[in-house]
Amino acid sequence: MADVDPMEAPMSGKPSVLFVCVHNAGRSQMAAGFLTALSDGKVEVRSAGSMPADQVNPVAVQAMAEVGIEIADQHPKILTTDAVRASDVVITMGCGDACPIFPGKRYEDWQLDDPAGQSIDSVRPIRDTIRSRVETLIGELLPAAGQG
Repeated sequence: MADVDPMEAPMSGKPSVLFVCVHNAGRSQMAAGFLTALSDGKVEVRSAGSMPADQVNPVAVQAMAEVGIEIADQHPKILTTDAVRASDVVITMGCGDACPIFPGKRYEDWQLDDPAGQSIDSVRPIRDTIRSRVETLIGELLPAAGQG
């Protein structure tokens, strides 16, 4: 059997979410970090970019570390149609028309400032907004998670 990229592999029966931004270095990485940490493994999480950067934004890494979530080990990944196809929910954060559209998928566009080139003081509110949106998303994807 051939090796399959985990970004493109079909996943378990868990809901799956793909976060997409242009460079996959800030917003989408922070969102993926929050969803991974806050869903307790109950959601498959992917992130990708239409033009991935060389590394995750160090200020985004710092902002997430401040709230106890480590994303320094992550690497920007290229957006593929297979990653979109394998996801139930696709959340874009400024990727424009670069994100392929498939019928039957749930799409959301989160309008968020790009943390690229910004100070930690400017990135913290972006981080906090992402956390709030991820918490809402978890409530929608796992409505019974808190009852049991």
